[in-house]
Amino acid sequence: MEAGQTRAVVPTYLGWSIFNTICCCLPLGIAAIICSCKAQNANAVGESTEAASASKTAKTLNVIGLVVGIILIIIIIAFKVTQK
Repeated sequence: MEAGQTRAVVPTYLGWSIFNTICCCLPLGIAAIICSCKAQNANAVGESTEAASASKTAKTLNVIGLVVGIILIIIIIAFKVTQK
């Protein structure tokens, strides 16, 4: 990289991935953590295309995991309410 050039650092979504693993959907959360770490490592070595790809995958997995977690919580609450 030449002097004066800056590289774009893509978001890693690591915090969101950890939240999804703990609170929403364990399998998708673990996959999102792996992709987040890949994005973080690619950012560190300056591979912006690989970082962007891993970041996009992590974001997609986080969105799906969050939606699945919310749906499961709604289903569990519905079953608890109807059992009374």
